[in-house]
Amino acid sequence: MKVLILGASGFIGLPVAQAFVRAGHIVYGQTRSAEKAKLLAAEEIIPVVADVKDTEAYLPLGATLDAVIDAIGGADIKETSAQILAATAAAVQAHRPSLAPKLAYIWTSGTWIHGEDRTTVVSDGTAPGRAPALTAWRPEQEQRVLTNPHVDGLVIRPSLLYGRSGSLFAPFFARAQRERVVAWPGTPGGRLALIHCDDLAELYVLAAERAAIARGRIFDGSNDVNESTDAFLQRLVEVSGAQGPYQYYEPTNLFEKALTTTTVIRPYLGRALLGWRPRKAGLLDHLDIYYKAWQASEGSSV
Repeated sequence: MKVLILGASGFIGLPVAQAFVRAGHIVYGQTRSAEKAKLLAAEEIIPVVADVKDTEAYLPLGATLDAVIDAIGGADIKETSAQILAATAAAVQAHRPSLAPKLAYIWTSGTWIHGEDRTTVVSDGTAPGRAPALTAWRPEQEQRVLTNPHVDGLVIRPSLLYGRSGSLFAPFFARAQRERVVAWPGTPGGRLALIHCDDLAELYVLAAERAAIARGRIFDGSNDVNESTDAFLQRLVEVSGAQGPYQYYEPTNLFEKALTTTTVIRPYLGRALLGWRPRKAGLLDHLDIYYKAWQASEGSSV
């Protein structure tokens, strides 16, 4: 396969691109940075240096691609996601041979879309709930991807990522190290829906390889079991050497409000349809390893 990863130097995009390379595919990776392009090349990923909004710089590749993976982030992700999908559909019509199979298009959403519910078990097939304000726009974009007539659209919803450089946990690791304080927005009793970045990357590979049967589907990328927020915070106190007890505080922005979301997820579709199985240890079990990995990525002492 030939695959283009948008946001290939990001926390989701880089492990995804590396996983496609390991699976034997030809991988193009979009990045805005010439410096990060060198890092991609070292990983056997063909760099495409362009702003993600400059779709004319990379979408002509769509004539020969098998899949496009949208793994972008940023403050303007709502508008950019819609723009890229529309531009991809137009590029397919302009450049792709009429007898070629449809281009697989995988869009990255998130399990926060299920909303806050500490009792009801949800899965891939559950309709979106009352999502936090930060992600309330995502259900409409999911449907645009799934119903676009010019691509084989799929949606992957990652849960809260951990591993490697820390992802959304990085600022909390940093505060624990720098200030010796462990604090989390919200109230006690919450649970974390989680997925290691490497396990998530494997889900993207399987979905792209089997797009002919996976098209039109939504896959929750989450471990089988949610983990206690309280237990995570206590363990972080222990592995970081911070002064306990851990604390909760009132969220100060939309991102922190989203972090308070508890959703009890038991995904099944990736396992049933794609044979996907998360393999990495949970956040709690190997938090000492994950914390040291974050330190190493930051150049800190381990």
